[in-house]
Amino acid sequence: MGNSNDLSSRINGAYSNLSKGQKLLASYITDHYDKAVFLTAAKLGQVVGVSESTVVRFATHLGYKGYPDFQRALEELVRNKLNSVQRMEVTYGRISQSKILESVLQSDAERIKETLEMISDDAFEMAVETILKARRIYVVGIRSCAPLASFLAFYLNMMFGDVRLLSTNSSSELFEQMVRISREDVIIGISFPRYSMRTLKAMEFANNRSAKVITLTDSVHSPMNLYSSCNLIAKSDMASIVDSLVAPLSVINSLIVALCMKKQGEVVQTLEMLEDIWDEYQVYENDEINVMDDSLKMRYARLGDENE
Repeated sequence: MGNSNDLSSRINGAYSNLSKGQKLLASYITDHYDKAVFLTAAKLGQVVGVSESTVVRFATHLGYKGYPDFQRALEELVRNKLNSVQRMEVTYGRISQSKILESVLQSDAERIKETLEMISDDAFEMAVETILKARRIYVVGIRSCAPLASFLAFYLNMMFGDVRLLSTNSSSELFEQMVRISREDVIIGISFPRYSMRTLKAMEFANNRSAKVITLTDSVHSPMNLYSSCNLIAKSDMASIVDSLVAPLSVINSLIVALCMKKQGEVVQTLEMLEDIWDEYQVYENDEINVMDDSLKMRYARLGDENE
């Protein structure tokens, strides 16, 4: 679990003896260590809602010489990143097994509620308009954000002629897929802590080519907003062993619905075309094995024999 001098161990060890203000600091640092590392003592106090002297006392209470010493330990923590097991222990260590379902669902519901309070209607409208006007739409999301990117791209593809889901095995591959991006295009970058440098680089590249950049991320302070003209903020909960991406998915659903309402004709056309394809190739309702007749089964069996 790392040595006993590391910051997270010290916080856990001292937690029960901390004052109310110090407990707020402990929670903030545990949940947002990647943001806290950039803050001065005064700024950290301001963000958490305690005085600067409370922050300094907190550092010395944990056994550091002063705030700079504490900040070095925080940098070390960011370098080592709290591993998933530590994060899970901090969040769910005191919860009994029977309460986990309730606790996680409750937490997800709260993330959606926080998102509703924070997200800007103007930014949302701007994102919809930008996507509608774009010649090409690029979508990028890496690691745990990849399913969000692929979900969004799947539905955009129903409405728009040129949607590109960037595959993200390496940075050079990313740039090769974006080589023709220009001012008529838009890129939608999805990234939550731990933030992805590859996603950020893709957005920087798009911005340098004067393309529109839309970000879906967790905070106005997210580095993902460096290059974006339009920031959609959704709360994620990084304290659990899995990143809660329920709120970002809700925002993506909202985008899809808003775009669908504006592109009804294209959606209907695409669905009718797909229905025809499904009928022709028997890929949808008729795909269940129990409706295949014996002659079809025999044909597949013969094909299998020939291929051996």
